[in-house]
Amino acid sequence: MRTLGVLLAGSAGVGHQDHQSQMYSPGFAAHPGFEIVGAAEDGFDRPDVDVVSVCVPFERRVEVVAAALRAGKHVLVDKPVALTSAECAEIAAVAAGTGLVCLPAYHQRFNPAVRRARTAVAAGRVGLPWNVQADFLVAGGGPVWPYGELLNFAPYATDAVHAITGLPVTTVYALSGPADGPENLVTLCLTHERGMTSTVVAGRTAPIAGVRGPSLHRYRISGSHGTLLADATRPRVTVRDEKGERAAWTGHGTVHRMLGELHAAVTGGRPAELGPADGLAALLLVEAARKSMESGRPEPVGDQEAS
Repeated sequence: MRTLGVLLAGSAGVGHQDHQSQMYSPGFAAHPGFEIVGAAEDGFDRPDVDVVSVCVPFERRVEVVAAALRAGKHVLVDKPVALTSAECAEIAAVAAGTGLVCLPAYHQRFNPAVRRARTAVAAGRVGLPWNVQADFLVAGGGPVWPYGELLNFAPYATDAVHAITGLPVTTVYALSGPADGPENLVTLCLTHERGMTSTVVAGRTAPIAGVRGPSLHRYRISGSHGTLLADATRPRVTVRDEKGERAAWTGHGTVHRMLGELHAAVTGGRPAELGPADGLAALLLVEAARKSMESGRPEPVGDQEAS
């Protein structure tokens, strides 16, 4: 397996998050196809760097991602790609101009249950899908004020729904918690192309003993010829140690699988399954949902074509 050199750029994220230290750096270190060669927010012309993992603050996100791409480096960019669809469109344009991989880290679409659901739907196992019910709830953790879970957690679920069905969202009606507090829970009622609908509930709950990460992560896909339930928290085992009880996965996690797709795309000279257009679709949906919360009515989702 060809080894790709990785440069870690930044350690910022939504609110208190540091996905670079907690997710991407350990993921690259554990993957046989990558080697971390340094940490810097510039110097992208180094010959030993093939991939730049970008987690710089949002005010520098467009600048740093564009600089890495123009230096001939492939990019993994923390989610969300940017804070606005206009900024994401800038990144998409640069990526398209270079022909390099620019992969937004919506790693939940690589969950084995989501992948199996996608394969089943594509094979016609449920007929023509007409509705998806999605739940993405995480137990514990701090609020990501002022961004909220509409920007933080909801796009994981909406991206997974898109990955499973292949149908973009056209209209959204959104509800959330109190406007003067953390946006801990959001409900999105979505209309997709070809008349499919979906409901996404995403957010953060109180801590649950023995649970770290998603406490409820599932997709119920209803079609003309059947229904499929994909529970993305299983299979798992219960581990009891001196720190208490927790649920743990067996096998590779979603970040490892995402990095495998990144490696395959870079070494194979092909586009990655997940790209700037997916990051743009997520942000356009967030912006339309915010508008819906203000207007109290369904709102159309903007143009999802990335130039």
